[in-house]
Amino acid sequence: MLARARRYTRGVSVDGSASSPPSRSDSATPASVDQATAWAARMAARRAHATSRPSTNARRYRINLRRFAGPAVYRDQVAHLRIAHITDQHIGRITPVEVQQTAVEMTNAERPDVVLITGDFVCHSQAYLDQLTEVMRSFEAPVLAVLGNHDHWSGADEVRHALERGGVEVLCNRNTVITLGHERLQIVGLDDAYTGHARREEALKGLRKDLPTIALSHIAEEADYLWRHGVPLVLSGHTHGGQVTLARLHELSVGMIAGHKYVHGLYGSRRHSEHRNNGDAEGAVYVGAGIGAAVMPLRLGDRGRREVTMFELGCEPGEFAEHHEAQQPLEGRKPTQEQIEKRAAAVVRKRLMRERRMRGLY
Repeated sequence: MLARARRYTRGVSVDGSASSPPSRSDSATPASVDQATAWAARMAARRAHATSRPSTNARRYRINLRRFAGPAVYRDQVAHLRIAHITDQHIGRITPVEVQQTAVEMTNAERPDVVLITGDFVCHSQAYLDQLTEVMRSFEAPVLAVLGNHDHWSGADEVRHALERGGVEVLCNRNTVITLGHERLQIVGLDDAYTGHARREEALKGLRKDLPTIALSHIAEEADYLWRHGVPLVLSGHTHGGQVTLARLHELSVGMIAGHKYVHGLYGSRRHSEHRNNGDAEGAVYVGAGIGAAVMPLRLGDRGRREVTMFELGCEPGEFAEHHEAQQPLEGRKPTQEQIEKRAAAVVRKRLMRERRMRGLY
């Protein structure tokens, strides 16, 4: 935790004084040195991609390490930041704790500047909240997160408190600016849209346009809205990549049947973040395949394997080989009003069931 504190501050510079947005023109560091530092960081990112090898446990538990460049617009805003993204840990009886520990070890081995987690920390109950806290404490980098539908079904307040005990900053419909070394990063945290807890306007209130920005949303389709408000990269989860991706079954089950337009991996464009001629905003969204499972642990096919993903901010797409190129979204289908109301009602129903069980114990 001490190492985490030394590398991470909220809205202040590394020496504790109030910080202002970094500028390439008025920085005390000569531009040539600044450029050399950024170049060295990008070369390190390429070498990391070329030389990384899965550990014995990573192979045993079939956890992939995937690496992508950030949006091109970050090239002028960031010398280099390594962002780790994981999602859908579902800590509980279905996914062994050894899998969770291996994912943390893989993440720490990459020495990211920050870890971003996009929800579904638990699996149907509060029975493993202490284990969740211990897993979160194992990350060596600062951790920021948003909640998912399972967290709300299991008790959002209790899950949030377990995360905070583990040193995690939970963003519920708000944004924050963190300082990582000499770089600043703005992070938007959108609460879970699946259960009706997303408040877009609140999450974007006071958003600065002069800082590199990443948004976290358990549901990837929220990216369509976030792009229009100047957020060029959104990280998400929820789908588990479909878990079974042979013969494109994940696109059938998660796409056509469940109605998601973003199923797994990278969608959109990292080349632009401004409005196109037709009025649509451009940006990128990444849907992680997750670590755990809520019902069935089976995972078949490369795209459905558990994953830890690294984003090299300051590197442009094409500077090193990536796991896959950006894909075209599926047609998708918005939830009906009836579905929205049923999902929201499920949160209330499950809370009342927990309260009745607790009353029955005394």
